[in-house]
Amino acid sequence: MNYVFEPPKQAVIPVAGEGAAFPVRRIWCVGRNYADHTREMGGDPANDAPIFFSKQADAVTTDRTLSFPVHTDNLSHEVELVVAISGTGAGIDPDRAEDLIYGYAVGLDMTRRDLQAVAKKAGQPWDLSKGFDQSCPVSAIAPSSRIGHPAAGGITLHVNGKLRQDGKLEYMIWPVRQIIAILSTYVMLCPGDLIMTGTPSGIGPVRPGDTLHAECTGIGKLEVTYTAHS
Repeated sequence: MNYVFEPPKQAVIPVAGEGAAFPVRRIWCVGRNYADHTREMGGDPANDAPIFFSKQADAVTTDRTLSFPVHTDNLSHEVELVVAISGTGAGIDPDRAEDLIYGYAVGLDMTRRDLQAVAKKAGQPWDLSKGFDQSCPVSAIAPSSRIGHPAAGGITLHVNGKLRQDGKLEYMIWPVRQIIAILSTYVMLCPGDLIMTGTPSGIGPVRPGDTLHAECTGIGKLEVTYTAHS
């Protein structure tokens, strides 16, 4: 086939301990999946249903030095467990959900919080607050064939060595199996899909020069540093 220009480069994430790469198709994100963060954002965890939104595939970055994004005075960090999908299915039974999972990583859902606040107030989409360039730093993927399917463990974020977020996977309102089951009623999940499963409380601002260190017990570590934007 003749293209009018060269197709964009495929977004990929390395697989830990292997000379392989995971090609990214779509990024699905879950909002308000920890009760403490739901309250932090002014919601009621007893009443809220899962909030799903997306980032474009090329928002993924494995770079460790990132440019501070433009059009924001309030860049905010959200550390999250990332689920990498290698199976296909719609209307998935929770008991089957793990069959679709290739592995896990730790990632950051970076957010232009000021733009998000304006969009929320106006009832507008969140796209420019969530889906900007390099808004999804992700660690190498740990295959489930090696680590299993962790349902518990710590998830933390330090900024310049100071603890900001300190949560536990077992505190998710909707665990991974349920997230896959619910999301698969809306879209057919396909190989290459990533699911970011929500963040614990403690979200906060990031400044140029800050170094962020994210970790998910038994899954992976991620460190990024922000430079001033050009």
